[in-house]
Amino acid sequence: MEKFCIRLRACRQEKGMTQEDTAHELGFRYSTYCRYEHGGTEPTISDAVRIADFFGVTLDYLAGRSDEPGRQGHGKNTTEGDQST
Repeated sequence: MEKFCIRLRACRQEKGMTQEDTAHELGFRYSTYCRYEHGGTEPTISDAVRIADFFGVTLDYLAGRSDEPGRQGHGKNTTEGDQST
């Protein structure tokens, strides 16, 4: 998941954070976070969700499946069929 590593690093740098600070904020060991960023290992789904939420991007963006980092309807109830009038 080369794109994941590249985008993870870019998200961190965009926030002006160090790897150590990012690992601490996410609740990861420093060595674990470094392996995510350097491609030594891939995060679990739950860790990937935590990372995406922290940086305010979608999982698809981090995984390289989308070039749009933002989230549509983030923080809103977007359940299908919920059409309040």
